Amino acid sequence: MLRIHFTAEDLARTRVAGTVGAAAETYYGLEMLRGRSLPGPFRRWRATVAGRLGEDAGPLLALLPSHGPGLDLLALAGDSPDIDHAVEALLRAPRTLLRRELEPVGVSPAHMPWARSVADGDADARRALAAGLVACHRVAVAPYWAALRSQLDVVRAQYASTVMEGGVEALLAGLSPQLVRWRPPVLELRHPRPVEVHLGGRGLILVPTVFSWRRFSLLYDPYDDEAVPRLTVPAVTDPAAGAALWHTGGAVTDDPLGALLGRTRAAALRVAAGGCSTTELAARLGVSAPAVSQHTKALRDARLITTSRRGSSVLHMATALGRELLDGNR
Repeated sequence: MLRIHFTAEDLARTRVAGTVGAAAETYYGLEMLRGRSLPGPFRRWRATVAGRLGEDAGPLLALLPSHGPGLDLLALAGDSPDIDHAVEALLRAPRTLLRRELEPVGVSPAHMPWARSVADGDADARRALAAGLVACHRVAVAPYWAALRSQLDVVRAQYASTVMEGGVEALLAGLSPQLVRWRPPVLELRHPRPVEVHLGGRGLILVPTVFSWRRFSLLYDPYDDEAVPRLTVPAVTDPAAGAALWHTGGAVTDDPLGALLGRTRAAALRVAAGGCSTTELAARLGVSAPAVSQHTKALRDARLITTSRRGSSVLHMATALGRELLDGNR
C-alpha cells in the first residue's frame, strides 16, 4: 500500500498538469507494448505499431527494464509535449542526474554495457539514446498525438470542474474508487510494498497519462526535498473511448464537435479546457496570434470560453457550457 499524507497546505497546492510529456508517454507506451497482456483499448494500437519499430529504436528499447523500475524520462527530458524540446532537454541533462536515474533501471545483462556507457556520460551514447527516443516516438506516439492530447485536455477539464464544484478532496476521492481510496488526510493506492510519503507542504501534481491502464505511479526526487511529487493518473478509463484514439492519423473519423465549430475552434476549446495563454494556444494550434484572437472571440461570444488577464499574459478558460459540450462530444 502506498500512502500519501496531505496537510491543509498540500491540499491548497495540489494541481493538475496537462501531460507527463512526449518523452515519458513514449517510454510508457513501450513498456505497455512489451507487456505480456495488453488492455483492450490498446490492442488496435499495438497491432499497428508492434512491427514498425526498427533498429533505430534499439537504444531506447534496450533501457526497458527486465525487472524493477524503468527509466524516468520525465526527470531527464521534462514534460514538454514537443518531442524536439524533450530531446534538447535530454541532451542537456547533467551527467550526475543521468547516472542517478539509470542506476536503478533493471536492464537485461545483454544491455548492461550499453546502459553503463550512457550512465557514464558518453556523448555518442547519449546522442544514440536521443535518436532512439525520436524513432520510438515517431512510430508509437506521433501519429496519434493530436487525439491523445485532446483526450488529456478532456480529462484535465473534468478534473477542473470537479475541483470547482467540490474542492480538491472531491477530486482525490473520485480518482478511481477501485484503485484509490481517500481517507483524509491520506490518499491510499495499491502498491507492491508499504510506502509512506509525506508531502510536507509541497503539494501534489496530478498528471493524466495515456499509456497507463488502471495503474497509478508516484514520481518524486528523493534527493530534492523541494521538488513537487507527481502522481500519474490513467487518462483512458473507458474501453470504447480508448479504442477510438487509434484511428489512422490519430483522428477520430466521426468528430461532431469539429463539424459544429470547425476543427480549429474545436481544438481551441479542447486546449482551453485546461486553461492556456494566447501564446500557448497559438503554438498548440499551429496558427498565428491574430488567428487565435479570431477563434477565441468566436468561442467567447458563444459563451464557451472566458478570457481574463493574469499579469502580462491573457488566460483563456473553458466555461461550464464549454466543458459540458466537450463532455457530451466525448
